[in-house]
Amino acid sequence: MVKGANVGLSALSENVGAVVVGLGWSSATGEGDADVSVLLLDADGKVRSDADFCFYNNPVAGDGSVHLLGKTPTADGSEDRISFDLDAVPPEVDKVVVAASRYGGARFGELDDLRLTLADSTGDALARFAVHDVEEVSALIFGELYRRAGEWKFRAVGQGYASGLAGLATDYGVDIDDDAETADGETAVAETADGERAGTERTGTGQVGAEPEGAAPEGSGPDVEVPGGTSTAPSARVPAQSRDGHAVDRAATGPEPAEPGTAAAPADAPKSARRPRTAKKKVTLPRKKSLADNDTWRTARLFPGSALKSDRERETRATSVVLSVMAQVPEFGRRLTAAFGAPAGRMETFTEVTLPHGESPRRPDGVIRVERAGKLWTALVETKTNGNALKPDQVQAYMDIAARRGYEAVITLSNDVALEGSPLVDVRIDRRRKHKVALWHLSWAEVVHQAQMLIRHEGVGDAAHAWLLQELLHYLQHENSGCHGFQNMGAAWVPVRRGIDEETLCQGDARALEVIENWERLVRQVCLRLGGELGQKVLPVQRTRRGADPGARRTELADHLCEQGRLNAEIRIEGTPGVLGITADLRTGKLRTSIEVPAEGAGYPLARAKRLVRRLSDAPADLHIETLVDGRGPGPRGTLERLRPEPADILPKDGAQITGFRLSLFKGMGAGRGSAETGFIRSVDDAVDRFHAQVVAHVDAPVV
Repeated sequence: MVKGANVGLSALSENVGAVVVGLGWSSATGEGDADVSVLLLDADGKVRSDADFCFYNNPVAGDGSVHLLGKTPTADGSEDRISFDLDAVPPEVDKVVVAASRYGGARFGELDDLRLTLADSTGDALARFAVHDVEEVSALIFGELYRRAGEWKFRAVGQGYASGLAGLATDYGVDIDDDAETADGETAVAETADGERAGTERTGTGQVGAEPEGAAPEGSGPDVEVPGGTSTAPSARVPAQSRDGHAVDRAATGPEPAEPGTAAAPADAPKSARRPRTAKKKVTLPRKKSLADNDTWRTARLFPGSALKSDRERETRATSVVLSVMAQVPEFGRRLTAAFGAPAGRMETFTEVTLPHGESPRRPDGVIRVERAGKLWTALVETKTNGNALKPDQVQAYMDIAARRGYEAVITLSNDVALEGSPLVDVRIDRRRKHKVALWHLSWAEVVHQAQMLIRHEGVGDAAHAWLLQELLHYLQHENSGCHGFQNMGAAWVPVRRGIDEETLCQGDARALEVIENWERLVRQVCLRLGGELGQKVLPVQRTRRGADPGARRTELADHLCEQGRLNAEIRIEGTPGVLGITADLRTGKLRTSIEVPAEGAGYPLARAKRLVRRLSDAPADLHIETLVDGRGPGPRGTLERLRPEPADILPKDGAQITGFRLSLFKGMGAGRGSAETGFIRSVDDAVDRFHAQVVAHVDAPVV
């Protein structure tokens, strides 16, 4: 959705009696944060009572129809989820405003990827709204749910307040005085017993002076138009305290501001002609820090990762953490084992078991056992972390033990990503045995993906289960866990790059094939990570015939790499109009991300070009746009910066029919083979994330 757009919920889903709104953001440091609040407003656009203001010291409002579900960690930020039981919202409530505020002088412009997501009661995504142009604001209305003709609708707002929580609250009848700011000499806004507004300079708690009557209070932002009129006047009194000490104060309101065109009461009018008297009020926001707060303290975690020192400790801890959560959260355990043929039943998990194997007993890292209707399905688990490779002799021994004991599977779990037709470990299968054992592989990236899909998008029925999944995600993403997925392009990466640069790499070189295999692993991991963040299916596209030999396809791609010096991949994101292409040019050191958007429907070519440029108003200025014409090669091209004032420059001069547009971004490619800041893997992740957030999200439908 774009700013100002609205949509009826019933048009999106049949399950909108209850919805979940998510507010998300990210930051380069991973430390950016904001506090979420919800206001329930009557037909006049005002809160009715204390119960209509919902924030994190008052997480339930509206007779239980609104619940703040708390923060969910993401890869580099956090997301707040809010549950709305729309069928239970009091009938006097016409609108529900969803907002957030920052504190301590922070601004929303310091956060990236500001977004609101809306999902129905089944967890299906209904809408997404990306918020832009909020650099200098410290409070922000993301969106609002409102009634129209007996139906609930949603509007994407994206309105910010440079005056922070005070400006936001004032619009809905809340006047805020922040001691943390006024102690530095800023003006506090209060209302006198006569109903006049005055500014007072504060140092500590003493009033030093007052501004002349009628003067505009310093820091009290401009009037903002809201349904029900424009107002900066306070109107309700709700004493409460926010996470960092924000106290909110509301008092009874006077009459609504005059309608446009009506005369305001003169300054010297008698008091009876002025606004009725209201009680003096202010809301104090104490300083954030106290004796019970310290920036160096760490949140207590169910699965701490800071004390891990050796690979053995990491493997033992990671195995125990994942297997225990699988057993306690049935939805999660089922998602990880269903593809391996496990039934849906009661799951038990074990670690560090000992099993006889000749003269030397073996100790697999874990065992999974699922019982259903009196039958058991059992799998042995072998785990590796921190990029360590699986050992063929270990896996072979577990396959033999499983076959003798009648177990169904052996599951390996490591940072590596398995490829179709290319097993990570070659094992011998004794064809004389009647009982067959399946060998399966899981990447840590897939474990993270499945946890993200459940906790962030599809939902879990039990609050304790949701908390367990949050703790699991935090542990797996901890820098010491060793569970970070595919992180190394392999030993052949540097020689292949050097050979391409020096034009000495020959077709048939085994090192080129190794790079192609690792490139495919990286692309598969990008799909898992992006799909977990978006809550959508993201899959790699293979341009080969069904049933073709994967090994032969990779050999052909390796020959193309030797000849052209480029790595190519395509991924399909559910709900987008085209395929996202990724090209890594090893000769120039450039990464290109692109998408082809079809130009469908009626209309003059110039109108299509203008609509495209308008839709990309928030895209980067260096975005390349290329016109695709019917039955010919590439058409005109240019950067968005050049095309904004002159969209006609993208039209073919000979009047050829336009079939679509190719949108591309370029960035420098990391040189190292790892996932460090300057590594190739990190640069691919960053390029895909940037292109999706700044380009693909704005072209989620065909250009018409």
